[in-house]
Amino acid sequence: MEDVVPLLLLLLCVSSAAAQLCAPDASNGYKVRLSLLTALGDEAYVWNDSEMFLFRAAMAFAMRTADGQNYNVSNVLVCDETPRVSFWFVVTSPLNSSLLVERRQVEEAVRKSRNRINSAFLLTDNTLEFLGIPPTLVAPTPPSSPPWLIVFGVVMGAVGAGIVLVLGTSVMQSRREKKKAQTGFEEGEEESRAEGNGAASDSVYNLSFSDDDRLTQM
Repeated sequence: MEDVVPLLLLLLCVSSAAAQLCAPDASNGYKVRLSLLTALGDEAYVWNDSEMFLFRAAMAFAMRTADGQNYNVSNVLVCDETPRVSFWFVVTSPLNSSLLVERRQVEEAVRKSRNRINSAFLLTDNTLEFLGIPPTLVAPTPPSSPPWLIVFGVVMGAVGAGIVLVLGTSVMQSRREKKKAQTGFEEGEEESRAEGNGAASDSVYNLSFSDDDRLTQM
């Protein structure tokens, strides 16, 4: 019994110190709000002490990752918890539990480990809110092909089209020159000459038929 009394006094002192460090609207604190029903519907789990322990452990992990110091669950103090799952928390220094870690350090830790924290509770930025810390932006989806490869493909396509055009023009010019060498005329000139000859031949009058007509009339 004598051993229990000092332990209770110690717990009361720790609780009192935590109450002084963690309070609503604390300068170095953040309010957290969870929307379990919105996120999970009928599969929503019950928020209890174990879930709160997991949150504190996740925050200690985030602080370790960002700061590199040995944060523990005891460095994450929680207060003003409500049944609709909202609460305030602060983080104390692992070197001095009476000193609070600055807001910017906590915010940086949350941003760096936001996906890990969300995954621990099956939530998202919109259903696990750190009020005062805007939701993280989704990283843009990288293209399936590197941008330089796309540009290279466009340039090579244009070059290929130019080569085909030049080759086609050269072939047509070569055919024209070959045709001119064989006939002495280019294709256009030959066609116009043939048309001219046809027109001239159509206008020739056959004299033999003319003489026959005169003899028949006599």
